[in-house]
Amino acid sequence: MSDLQDHINSAKRTGNIALSIEERSADCVISRMPVTSGVLNPYGTVQAGAMIWLADVTASVLALEGQTIGENGKGFPLAVDIHTNLIGNQRAGEIMAEARFVSKGKTVQVIRTRLTGNNDKLLAEVTTTHITAK
Repeated sequence: MSDLQDHINSAKRTGNIALSIEERSADCVISRMPVTSGVLNPYGTVQAGAMIWLADVTASVLALEGQTIGENGKGFPLAVDIHTNLIGNQRAGEIMAEARFVSKGKTVQVIRTRLTGNNDKLLAEVTTTHITAK
């Protein structure tokens, strides 16, 4: 693309996204996502969807801790609500996600995930609600 307008007019979008789980326990999961060209928007900052994906996957890993998933996904913690407050952004480095339970019921779990970037700058607060698949 020669410029931003060409990108906006284009019908094709591509990207590449990855994370690494650094810490996993019954009450906290910490993961990191490198900021690469595949997660950047046309302005050169991390696309909001990439941050939400990082939070959602990290929260899902927490919700899965100690769970046994049955046939056809029975027992999987399905996200039914994702509420996101985007507070900041960045262009390079990595983003850390830290997920902790707000409420841990048998059928409904609420998890808050804080995303921080370079120099521990708060980038987003994401609250997800999960229900157990039947």
